[in-house]
Amino acid sequence: MGFHDTGSWQVYDREGRRKYLDRAERARFLTAADREPPAIRALCYLLLYCGCRVSEALSVRRDQIDVAGAAVLLKTLKRRRRVYRRVPLPVTVINQMLEASANEAEIWPVHRATAWRWIVKVMRSAQIEGPMACCRGARHGFAMHAAAHNVPPNLLQKWMGHASIETTAIYLDAAGCEEREFAQRMW
Repeated sequence: MGFHDTGSWQVYDREGRRKYLDRAERARFLTAADREPPAIRALCYLLLYCGCRVSEALSVRRDQIDVAGAAVLLKTLKRRRRVYRRVPLPVTVINQMLEASANEAEIWPVHRATAWRWIVKVMRSAQIEGPMACCRGARHGFAMHAAAHNVPPNLLQKWMGHASIETTAIYLDAAGCEEREFAQRMW
C-alpha cells in the first residue's frame, strides 16, 4: 500500500506518534512565527489557518487574495485537472500576506525546499519535535483542529482540497485530546 492510500494512512506514525500539531503546539508555532520576517511569518500563518500544502501556498499570487471576502484562492495540486478552492482566512492573515508581498505579484518567490526549511526552523524555535514538526504537521493540525470544532465534513473536504470524503474522514476519526474534548461535551 502506498503513501497516498487512504486505507493505510493515519494521523499517527508507525511508532504511534502524532503527525499533527496539537493546540499547544499550534500556539507555540504562531508565537515563534511572530518573531520571523514578514514573508516567513505570513507563510506560517497561512499553512496553519488554511491547511494548504506548502506548494499550494507558494503558488498563491497577490491577485488570488480576496481582501473583501477575507479568503484565498488556492490551486489544488493533487488533481489531474485544474481545480481551485476558496478558503476563508482571518483578516490578520490576509494583511500579513499583503505585507509580505509588498508590490510583487508573487508572495513567496522561493523554492519549495526553502519554504520547507523556513517552517522546520520555526518549528524548532517553537520547541516542536517529532513527525509533526514540518509543513504537513501544520496541514494535519488544521484538519484536526477543524474536526474538533465540528466543521462539517464536506466543508473540511473542500478547504483541504481532498478529492474524496474518505480522505477527510481520517481526520474526523479524532483521537487523543480531540477525542477527549468530544467525550467531555458528551458527559
